Amino acid sequence: MGLWWHEPFRAFQTNLREIDAGLDVERVLDQIEDFGANAWLLSVGGIVSNYPTDLPAQTRNPALAQRASGDLVGDAVAAAHDRGIRLLARMDFSKVDRRRAEEHPEWCFVGPDGEWQVYNGLTSVCPSAPYYQRESFAVVDEVLSRYEVDGFFFNWASYNERDYSGRYRGVCQCLSCARAFGAPLPAGPDDRSYPRWRRFAKGMIDEFCGRMREWIAVRRPEAPLIMGDTADIVFHEANNAVGRPLWHHRTSEHVSAARTYRPHVPVFTNAVGFVDMPYRLAGEEPEHVAQYLVQAISRGANPSTYVMGTPDDSRYECLGVAGRITRHHRDHQDVYTDLVPAARVLLVRPDPLAPRPSTAEFQGLYRALLERHVPFDVLGEERLGDCGRLDEYSVVVLPDLGALDPAAVAALDAFTGAIVTTGSSGFDGEVAQLVGSPVRERLAVRDGVEAVRSMHLLPDGDGAFPVPVIGAYHVVAPTDGARTAMRVLSRAPYGPPEKCHGHVELAQPGLLAAGRMTVLPWTVGRAYREVGLSAHRDLFVDAVRAAVPVPVGADTDLPDQVEVVLGRSRAGLVVHLVNLTGAGPQRFGPPVPVHGARLWIPWADPAARVRAVGASIDLGVTERDGRPGVDLPPLGLFEVLVIDKET
Repeated sequence: MGLWWHEPFRAFQTNLREIDAGLDVERVLDQIEDFGANAWLLSVGGIVSNYPTDLPAQTRNPALAQRASGDLVGDAVAAAHDRGIRLLARMDFSKVDRRRAEEHPEWCFVGPDGEWQVYNGLTSVCPSAPYYQRESFAVVDEVLSRYEVDGFFFNWASYNERDYSGRYRGVCQCLSCARAFGAPLPAGPDDRSYPRWRRFAKGMIDEFCGRMREWIAVRRPEAPLIMGDTADIVFHEANNAVGRPLWHHRTSEHVSAARTYRPHVPVFTNAVGFVDMPYRLAGEEPEHVAQYLVQAISRGANPSTYVMGTPDDSRYECLGVAGRITRHHRDHQDVYTDLVPAARVLLVRPDPLAPRPSTAEFQGLYRALLERHVPFDVLGEERLGDCGRLDEYSVVVLPDLGALDPAAVAALDAFTGAIVTTGSSGFDGEVAQLVGSPVRERLAVRDGVEAVRSMHLLPDGDGAFPVPVIGAYHVVAPTDGARTAMRVLSRAPYGPPEKCHGHVELAQPGLLAAGRMTVLPWTVGRAYREVGLSAHRDLFVDAVRAAVPVPVGADTDLPDQVEVVLGRSRAGLVVHLVNLTGAGPQRFGPPVPVHGARLWIPWADPAARVRAVGASIDLGVTERDGRPGVDLPPLGLFEVLVIDKET
């Protein structure tokens, strides 16, 4: 498209404190170049301006007096451009100082208690109010009138229900919100109108982002906006947080969801080099940051690393491995140019704005596919109706999503591939929503711990072992001609041991199939997420593999913890092997090296040329057991295979 950000790039963010305004621009640029980056994300304006602003809504950084020029941004733009490095402007319009809050109370967040949200002397402003809706545009205009910046990133552009300490402050009640919402505002999640307010808040941010994107594009088309779904570049911050359970695949999931929806829109993944904002002097575990970056580039994102202050101030051990991965991305530009998803399986992620998103079900199915080496892409449930790419997949998996939006139903009914559903997906009351469903009607729902406690499913076949039902089971009646499998073993007493008997085999199935559709009317993913039985994993993955006649997985003797990510770029078919063997409770440790593994390649012929990019060697395609494949080089953190001749 002729725009610089449609080619692979790499960034380094210095999140500056006020006292850093006197930094040595040339030294920082030396460090950024050595790191392998070609873009510098620099704090420019908002809470403090690192340039001599003339706007009454902005505060000049008093530490600019340390500079001979009095202008950090001007010095940085000139020096970066002399080296061919892009300068990206970080803006933060989330807060103002006390004087401006007193002068303009109409800008401020107002909590349900009628109080402003004040933290460390700064007052939060509301995205509905004039500071965002008017003043931020004037600030961006001033920056563009003075400097040829190469892009903008807006930090924390959201309705901040929590402050930096994590304290819940509620939904903003300012007059601008009241007018825009058009109904009594909720106070928080316990109010019935809260789900509607969350969609309102997202819509307001999307609308602001879209207007700002157009504003910038008219004035400087060479400068993209890095922000949300309506921006030029989708932003994802890969970070850790004290008190937040670690989902080891968060970065891969978020990048995949963005790239699957709009493969032509770049994604910017900013890997945080420290543990958490309150502990910003403590560097993150190197293996943890390595996973942020490897998961990002394997899914087609542009990598960025984020430090507090300057590289000299932030002596994080993780910067060594972050630099190596960044330089890998730089040195193999052809592999990452136009890298787009190419899996055959699509896993739908529950809408986060749903009243009860089925996160555990989704995460269990995610892990199941990963561990069985089935490459898959992720798509948000809210994007099903307008994705336009469903027919690029062989199988779509719907994880306990409940009643589907009419637009999603229409898209799935038009989809020509297979559909695998679990739990409540596609049921609206007793009605099965999707055409061709093997379910005639839903008769009852057993949902909750007690409702399914001690219930089991007995797989078909001699010698099969019962598996527990955990979460929910939906009692359904099959359509005429539907194939059913597995039988429910009814609940029975589970204590004391003397009374642990009485399970009855019922005529209720654990799987139904007809034509293109397979239904598992229970929460098999949640069961795997919560108890980790391989039987749950294998029942689900076997159902996905059986749903289509073509291979959708990769046959390999790699460990379960190695993810196979399939993409396609200018270089050919690209296979990332991401070694997650170092994943542990609430952390990543060093991955265990894997030696002597083989990958059978069902999507290539024996004449294919396969190159291991990391090891810098060609791999000969040989047949074993009648199937083409390659013997892999030793696998450390990750390897990248490029297959440049496909069947």
